[in-house]
Amino acid sequence: MATIIEKILRAHSVGKSTGAGDYLWIDVDYRSARDFGGPGVVSQLRSRFSGDYVADPKRTFFTFDTNAPANTTGYADNQHLLRKFARSEGVRLFDVDAGIGTHLAIERGLVRPGSTAIGTDSHFNILSAVGAFGQGMGDTDVAFVFRTGKTFFEIPPTLRVELIGHPPSNTSAKDVALFLLGQLGTDLSLGFAVELAGEAIDALDLAGRLTLCSMATEAGAIGFFLPPSEVIEKFYWERFGVAHKQPAADPGTDYVDHLRFDVSRLEPLVSPPPSPNGARPVREFGNVPVDSVFVGSCTNGRWEDFRAVADVLKGRKIAEGVMLKMVPATREVYLKLIEDGTLAELVRAGAIIGPAGCGGCASGQIGMTGRDEVQVSTSNRNFPGKQGLGQTYLASPGTAAWSALRGVICNED
Repeated sequence: MATIIEKILRAHSVGKSTGAGDYLWIDVDYRSARDFGGPGVVSQLRSRFSGDYVADPKRTFFTFDTNAPANTTGYADNQHLLRKFARSEGVRLFDVDAGIGTHLAIERGLVRPGSTAIGTDSHFNILSAVGAFGQGMGDTDVAFVFRTGKTFFEIPPTLRVELIGHPPSNTSAKDVALFLLGQLGTDLSLGFAVELAGEAIDALDLAGRLTLCSMATEAGAIGFFLPPSEVIEKFYWERFGVAHKQPAADPGTDYVDHLRFDVSRLEPLVSPPPSPNGARPVREFGNVPVDSVFVGSCTNGRWEDFRAVADVLKGRKIAEGVMLKMVPATREVYLKLIEDGTLAELVRAGAIIGPAGCGGCASGQIGMTGRDEVQVSTSNRNFPGKQGLGQTYLASPGTAAWSALRGVICNED
């Protein structure tokens, strides 16, 4: 009997494993570095190795998403360094026009159910949304993966969390994620793989699964692993014409613990600074004035997230003096927003739309705050300095939209 993560890692193991606590050499299907950590990876490769730096160029990638396009000479120089390295080594590169690397890996079918993936992005575990194992690592570790195609990893113990009931219609996957972070903190799931189950999980679309899985890092978890879904099966079949078996835990599998939380009375939530783990109901904030709103990031940068904002703002204008800044996750998302008219609706309502990428999660990009600026953000972190010098409140796209419309933290009229 095995958990989801045990099945994935065993299938990619060079040796044998009996379960949690075993150390294994793991074959890595997808290897990636972004414009933030990529130069460090190249530096490590050049200082430690000679000759062929990359084991398999077809499975090795650079993604430019943290600063896209570059707005400093330092980032411009680093990105061009990586372009030249990619050309010399035959490595594929997604440039500043493509979007967030983890989302691209899914859209392009580079990561599929059961895959293993390593990159320099600390939210690489978002790939568990499609039944894959993703993990962010430091420059030295990623350089080793580029060179050898392998990494050394300890199979973690798995915690099972069951969500009881179905969340009310005025909540979203982001509210579920913030609720989970509040329940788990950074202690209960620290170093564990977390398997999530229940009606609320089964009902998630791909965008919702991405939202939920993108916040596992904030719980200190190796990743949030979800049961197989027809949504994922349909996604890969319609795009690539290939059926993929999604990994599932065996019945009767032993877990380190089994927690249950009732979400049937879940309310729209907001996590005030300085932590993602302190969510409270929106109604408790007493109409805190808002200067700006950011919608985007790997957590809420999909078409569905933008559409949720447009549905709230439809035919109306955001509050005077409020900036609504929005960044789609990928060019594909951007094009869909243009083609179906959603982008026009948002711009008419007063939104500022940035190029595809990480947006406010990266220094200097759209979504940064000035000193004392109060911002509602759909990103995954609100630590001091993460999105600038101001105060960042984490919320769902729906709450972000209502806050932009009324100029105060709120969810509905």
